[in-house]
Amino acid sequence: MTAASPLTWLYAPGDRPEVVVKALHAGADVVVVDLEDAVAPDRKEYARAATAELLADPWPLPVHVRVNALDGPLAEADLRAVAALPGVAGLRLPKVTSRAEVIRVAERAAPADGGAPALHALVESALGLEHAFAIATAHPALRGISLGEADLRADLGVREETGLDWARSRLVVAARAAGLPPPAQSVHPDIRDLAGLTASCARGRALGFLGRAAIHPRQLPVIERAYLPTSAEIEEAEEITEAAATDAGALALADGRFVDRAVVEGAQRTLALARRK
Repeated sequence: MTAASPLTWLYAPGDRPEVVVKALHAGADVVVVDLEDAVAPDRKEYARAATAELLADPWPLPVHVRVNALDGPLAEADLRAVAALPGVAGLRLPKVTSRAEVIRVAERAAPADGGAPALHALVESALGLEHAFAIATAHPALRGISLGEADLRADLGVREETGLDWARSRLVVAARAAGLPPPAQSVHPDIRDLAGLTASCARGRALGFLGRAAIHPRQLPVIERAYLPTSAEIEEAEEITEAAATDAGALALADGRFVDRAVVEGAQRTLALARRK
C-alpha cells in the first residue's frame, strides 16, 4: 500500500471499541471510526469518549474519524475531542454542502504546531453535488471527496442503481479537476451480496473511482481484487512503459497502437497500483 492509493476504507462504529480494534487488524488500508450514522443518539457521548481513548496513541495504519453532521450540535464536540489526537490521521466530514464548511473545520482542526489531520468531504445531497468542485478546492487540508450514496439517493428520489451514475461521474470529474485522487466508492450495504459488490466495483472502476468503503471485513478482498490491475493490464502497461523508455515522444507499439504521454502516464499509474502490496 502507498499513502496515495488506499483501496479499502473499513468503517467501524465508535461506540463499539472492541469492533474498532478488530477492524484495525482486518487488513483494510484505512479504518474509519464512525461517530455519525452508525451510532444511536443516546450513545453519541460514549462513542466520542471511547474513540478519544482508543486513538490517544498512534496506530500502524491510518485511522480516520467520521464526525457528526457539521450543521448539527455534535460536530464541535467531536472535533474538540478527536482532531488533535495522535491516532487520528484524518477527519471525514459528512453532508458537506459548501466550501465554507470545509474551511471552518480546517481552521478549527489545525493545531498550533502544524500536523493537522487530512480532511475528506462526503457529498450527500443535491446541493453538495452542485458545489462539488468548490468543496474539492476549499482548502489545502482537504485530501479527498466522495459520495454518501444512501443520503444522496433519498435526496434525489432515485430508485434504480444507474440513476446515480451522473452524480458519480460528476464527483469523479470534480475530484480530478481539483487535483485530488480519484474518489473511493460509497459502501455496498448488503454484506452477504459479494457477487453484487463485485459487479458494482467493476462499474465504479469503469466510471473512474479508485477503491471503496466497506462495512464488513469480508468485503475487503472483493474490493481489492476488483480495483487491482489484472495480469493483462499489467502486461500492457509494462509494454507501454518499456517502449516509452526508448522514445520520449509519441510512438507506435508493435501492434500498431499509437501511444502518447497521457497513455504512458496511465500505464505508470497502473504499475504503481500493481506494486502497492
